[in-house]
Amino acid sequence: MSVTLIFLAVIAAIAGWWLSQQRMLSKPWLEVGQHHDTRPQGPRPIEPAKIGLGVFLAVVGALFTLFISAYFMRMASTDWWSTPMPKLLWLNTAVLASGSLMLHAAKVSAERHRDDASRTALIAALALGLAFLVGQVFAWRELTDAGYLLTGNAANSFFYMITGMHGLHIIGGLIALSRTILATRKDPIDAKATLSITLCATYWHFMLAVWIVLFALFSGWANDFIDLCRQILT
Repeated sequence: MSVTLIFLAVIAAIAGWWLSQQRMLSKPWLEVGQHHDTRPQGPRPIEPAKIGLGVFLAVVGALFTLFISAYFMRMASTDWWSTPMPKLLWLNTAVLASGSLMLHAAKVSAERHRDDASRTALIAALALGLAFLVGQVFAWRELTDAGYLLTGNAANSFFYMITGMHGLHIIGGLIALSRTILATRKDPIDAKATLSITLCATYWHFMLAVWIVLFALFSGWANDFIDLCRQILT
């Protein structure tokens, strides 16, 4: 419960900051100005697609937060045996981070009208995303060969469920990335295509952040932080 409250507080703070930056709480009919001046004032309004992605990522973040909260509550039981973390996950983390860097490079190249460099970075990001999924499958196989089956104990079930859910979201990101690659394969990368690349990059950065949290969770690094949060809240 403490993890959920902390996450919701962070989301509320980010949402409040974002609203203040977008002037969505302003009252333009009360603002004094020249009626004939129709030029936009202040920051440009955010794209609806970015708003939709932000809402979706908030829901995804809440979902994983609930999983993590359930994980910590369940691990307090006496029948809990921690699942060893495969060393392959270190490599998978580096692969996912590299894909995030490639998408950032694709976004920057598209904004600078370097279409060929952007297309190359997009393809590299797609390949790295596929490599991450393959690595996850091999990590699962390593655990099952060692006898850590899905129904072996609660820790195993949580590991497979949470990493599987993360993998499903990666697959969704790869589908969106593939559509972006096909849309920019021949035609010049215009503002609409640049927006698609930006959305893919934002999604990938978010999934990388989620994976880092999960990595810390399964490796045991997050235990001390959670204990500190519980002490503060109690």
